Amino acid sequence: MNFIYLHGFGSRPESTKAVYLVNKLATLGISLEVPDLNQGDFSHLTITRQINQVAKLFPPAEMPVTLIGSSLGGLTAAWLAQQHSQVQSLILLAPAFRFLSHWLHKLGDVQLQEWQTSGSLQVYHYGEGRSLPLNYRFVEDANQYQEIQLIRPVPTLIFHGRQDEVIPIKASRDYASVRPWVQLIELDSDHALVDVMPEIWQEILSFCQLEFS
Repeated sequence: MNFIYLHGFGSRPESTKAVYLVNKLATLGISLEVPDLNQGDFSHLTITRQINQVAKLFPPAEMPVTLIGSSLGGLTAAWLAQQHSQVQSLILLAPAFRFLSHWLHKLGDVQLQEWQTSGSLQVYHYGEGRSLPLNYRFVEDANQYQEIQLIRPVPTLIFHGRQDEVIPIKASRDYASVRPWVQLIELDSDHALVDVMPEIWQEILSFCQLEFS
């Protein structure tokens, strides 16, 4: 089994969760690939670009892949599983279901209109520690990805914090409620989930049927 980790929006491969899981899987002799979804060009980020980038990393000969995705990376992972039979299981950390509706609501109509008119919006990038411009194409692209289309029955484990201030846990509850192949584990944490990583790791071991040698 090949493992690939997809970091979140405004994050980077060296994020706390990515590094934690890289190190944990390494103790089992498993390599976790963590691509940089920013590609040195955050301004032109889109979900489609992320999907195409990660799909190119899949191994040959239909070797099975497990995707671990955080926030927007989790949403991207879900779409990769829908489009590619090679993805055999998903582990999603606070996946950004209904991302646009939550985010655009916080922006407000005026700022959204300014973004559409100017074509660019300054967005804080946590991985870079500064604001970077994001093209409005991001919104246009994301609008085509409607979660009702995510119907491929891929074994999926979701972790979501009850105090998530970015993506309300209801988004994952609703997603899991109509997909019997999805298991949702609710945690007393926020969107970052960094304080519950040991618990998450134990569940991942069980879900993937991994054992220490």
